[in-house]
Amino acid sequence: MSILSVEKLTKQFGGLTAVSDINLSIQKNELVGLIGPNGAGKTTFFNLLTGVYKPTKGKISLNVGKEPISLIDKRTDQIASLGIARTFQNIRLFKQLTVMDNVLIGMHQKNNVGTIRSILRVPSFFKMEDKLKKEALELLAIFNLEDSADVLAENLSYGQQRRLEIVRALATEPSLLFLDEPAAGMNPQESVELTKLIRKIQQEFDLTVILIEHDMSVVMNVCERIYVLEYGRLLAEGTPEAIRSNPDVLRAYLGEEE
Repeated sequence: MSILSVEKLTKQFGGLTAVSDINLSIQKNELVGLIGPNGAGKTTFFNLLTGVYKPTKGKISLNVGKEPISLIDKRTDQIASLGIARTFQNIRLFKQLTVMDNVLIGMHQKNNVGTIRSILRVPSFFKMEDKLKKEALELLAIFNLEDSADVLAENLSYGQQRRLEIVRALATEPSLLFLDEPAAGMNPQESVELTKLIRKIQQEFDLTVILIEHDMSVVMNVCERIYVLEYGRLLAEGTPEAIRSNPDVLRAYLGEEE
């Protein structure tokens, strides 16, 4: 059974159809790419899956329990609590907070001490705080950010901020992770390192990953299957090898000779 199923998903903004009748199925532990030219509807599609936008029509089903769960009427926080996390095309960190605090915010659902005991600073509060900080440092170490734990997020390099956003998403302990252009703005060496990290976290954290990316070297080297969007519609789906040689995909990216 697929962990995520999408049927005839459509989103209209007034007279503009940004996403049209998309069908998609993601299996557990897959690493899937979502590509397409600028304006193809990729980020809109992510926003529909994570509750930022409500679909005009269609179905979104998450299969993580005994029965499929519809995500259509769920709020973003409810969807996150079901084990779905994401990063954003434009970095959205709490830049005035430290690296550690950004990760701890992602762990808020694990803090069960309660408001009163937190205010009173009882021993259980400090015990939980130490536990979460230790877990946060372990996550930061995977991305070589542990030495920057006390640095303000705004003082990190661009590539480090990208990695921190992924760490914060992982802090929520997701089963399904959406990465929206994680290699954007990175140099070639950083992109290579990111590719290795994506593979690593998928395996170590038992994750299903859906990746939007314009860097084709990242997509082709890390994804097992790829979906291609054009003008909000599904243009093609297949392995990296099949997509690389698909004439419709080549036309969408490169155009046609007259």
